[in-house]
Amino acid sequence: MTALPALLAFTAAAALLTVTPGLDTALVLRTAAVEGPRRALLAGLGICLGCLAWGAVVAIGLGMLLEASRLAYTALKWAGAAYLLWLGLHLLRSPRSDFGAAAPRRETGAWLRRGFLTNMLNPKVGVFYVSFLPQFIPAGSDVPAWTLLLAAIHAGLGLLWFLTLVAATRPLAAALRRPSLISWLDRATGAVFLAFAARLALSRD
Repeated sequence: MTALPALLAFTAAAALLTVTPGLDTALVLRTAAVEGPRRALLAGLGICLGCLAWGAVVAIGLGMLLEASRLAYTALKWAGAAYLLWLGLHLLRSPRSDFGAAAPRRETGAWLRRGFLTNMLNPKVGVFYVSFLPQFIPAGSDVPAWTLLLAAIHAGLGLLWFLTLVAATRPLAAALRRPSLISWLDRATGAVFLAFAARLALSRD
C-alpha cells in the first residue's frame, strides 16, 4: 500500500471508529449539556491529546510492552477501571441540580485533565494502536513518523466529532440545563462510567 491510499484508508476507518458511541462521546455530551461548550471542548481536547500521547508511546515502542506484558497491561487496566469507578460514583452520589454548581473558573483545566486521563488510563487504546496502525503504514516507511501521523489524524477526526457534538447541544442548551435534567444526566453518565469500569476490569484481553 502506497502513502496516499494508506492515508485515505486509515482516515475512513478511523472516522467510523470515532463516531461509534463510547465513553469519549458520553463524556463530551454530558459535559456540553451540563457544563457548557467550553468545558466540553476542553474534555474533548484532553481526549485527543491522549490519542497523541498514545501515538507517541507506540511510536517509541513502549506500546509493545502492553501487548507483550500481562503485568503491565493488567496494572494499567485496573488503574483505568478505578479512575472510571471514582468518576461514576461521584456523579451518582453527588449529582448537581443547577448549572451554577459547576466547577469554579480556577478548576476549568480539570476537564482537560479528565479527558486526557480517561483516554490514557485505558490500555485498550494502546493495544489498539499497536495492532491497528501498522496495517496502514506503507512498507519501507519511517514507522515512528507514520505512527505519529496516523495518531494525529485520529486525534483530528476526534476533535471534529467533538465539535459536532457540542454544536448539536447548543439549540437545546436551555432545556438541557433544567435542574431535574442536570441531575438525571449526572446519574446517567455516572452509570455509563461504572459500566465501562466494569467492562474494563472484567476484560480478559
